[in-house]
Amino acid sequence: MYSASDVKTLREKSGAGMLDCKKALEETKGDLDKAIDYLREKGIAKASKKSDRIAAEGLSQIYTNGNKAVVLEVNSETDFVARNEEFQNFVKKLGEGLLNSNASTLEEANDVVIDGEKVSDLVVQITAKIGEKISFRRFKVVEKSDSEFFGAYLHMGGKIASLVVTEGGNENVARDVAMHAAAMRPLYVNEKEVPSDVLEKEKNIMRQELLNEGKPEDKIENILVGKVRKYYEEVCLLNQIFVKAENKETVEKYLENNGAKLISMTRFEVGEGIEKKQEDFAREVMNQING
Repeated sequence: MYSASDVKTLREKSGAGMLDCKKALEETKGDLDKAIDYLREKGIAKASKKSDRIAAEGLSQIYTNGNKAVVLEVNSETDFVARNEEFQNFVKKLGEGLLNSNASTLEEANDVVIDGEKVSDLVVQITAKIGEKISFRRFKVVEKSDSEFFGAYLHMGGKIASLVVTEGGNENVARDVAMHAAAMRPLYVNEKEVPSDVLEKEKNIMRQELLNEGKPEDKIENILVGKVRKYYEEVCLLNQIFVKAENKETVEKYLENNGAKLISMTRFEVGEGIEKKQEDFAREVMNQING
């Protein structure tokens, strides 16, 4: 009735998922033009029109089961949709499905089958149903041993998701560190994680600032030692002053005082690194009308 190349052609023309294209071709007895009309009528082809839009809102969530956890980010175009129950249920379905899968890359995750359909196809379907671009942006699988603890923290209902693993201590200690990570935006766990090129770039900036301030050149390297230490305090989780500390102890010291050691940190902030498109309100309304 239809060939694999027909499915490929229909996917390219409509932007719909493979299962939707197969069904459309079956319903229209292999007629490509009618299949496109079928997808448009179902609201599926329309989703492809939204592929060039920027989705920088959405949710970051954490799902755990025993010694395994999944942190994921799913984006929408507007915060209004991010608060939509249907969108939130989709994120939950996706997170729990990934938790029960063996996927470790985004490509593998998009091929995971949930309720009989691939994740990539489910994304197309929810995009068509909700009416704005939905993007499954990223996820990370985190595993721990029986003697370790997960600390999970969601800020602002899922604008920031922070997950840490600690050895020793307890769940409350781990959660406190996760909360700190959510609030203080560390880029790295410790000094060793800071890439050498990133550090060198920062040091060059510091040197230039000191020269501009008129500091003697022969004193600059000594002054840099303190500035680099300050930089680590800003960007490294273990070097930061713990937010709940009364005596200015570091996160590392807080963990030590509670018999714990940090194993890993994962922090997702919705939309970080995505360049948001700036449009005036009238244009946004027109885009919705013409969408």
